[in-house]
Amino acid sequence: MIEINLVPGTGRKSKKGGGGAKLNLGASLGSLKARIRDPYMLGAIGSALVAILVTGGLYTTQASRAARLDEALQKAVQDSTRYASVLHERERAEAKRDTVLRSLNMIRAIDDDRYIWPHVMDEVSSALPPYTWIVSLGFSGVGQATAPVTTIAAPEPSASSGRRHRAIPTQVVRDTIRIRLVGNTVDIQALTRFMKQLEISPLLENVTLMSSQRANDNGKEVTQFQLDMLYTRPSATDVRRVPLAVSVR
Repeated sequence: MIEINLVPGTGRKSKKGGGGAKLNLGASLGSLKARIRDPYMLGAIGSALVAILVTGGLYTTQASRAARLDEALQKAVQDSTRYASVLHERERAEAKRDTVLRSLNMIRAIDDDRYIWPHVMDEVSSALPPYTWIVSLGFSGVGQATAPVTTIAAPEPSASSGRRHRAIPTQVVRDTIRIRLVGNTVDIQALTRFMKQLEISPLLENVTLMSSQRANDNGKEVTQFQLDMLYTRPSATDVRRVPLAVSVR
């Protein structure tokens, strides 16, 4: 019986057909070899390989750099914590030092201002010339013994250390002592000598004649004058301190 295949390629495959498939595979490999020899194809493959290598290198570099930065960050955080503690302790020590120093300066200021009035009267009486007398003598300004001064500063809040001590000035600002003297004299030259003697005093300065006029005192013609001056705190070399001994019977 004779069979005729009217649809080519759908019939049974013979041994010849198997050989034809092998021939087609060989032709495909040959075509691929021909394409590989194409410079554009080689360039594309080379570019892809280079891109892969560059990407891998960049990834490795970035990973290594990220590890180093993370390690540096951890070390910086540890150092910051340690230094913050050291700075906090330093601030506390400085606050204690400033408090003690200001307290000592306050004690010195009070000690220097205890005897303002005796110092003024002693200097004025020592410089007073003959035929000259004092009508009134007074001073304005308070001494440190009566002026309240803060020696300890309360701690203020801080974002880093919780509470930090506020720095306070260690020097004590002293009030200015102004002296006003009103007197009479029968000799105008005595007034000039009186002012010069007051200027020589280490406890008085800026002696200024504010007014001078003729006046009548108990039927006698005198010259009435007014002097303004400033009191200067004595230094350790200007004041001689002696012990006070009192015998008790």
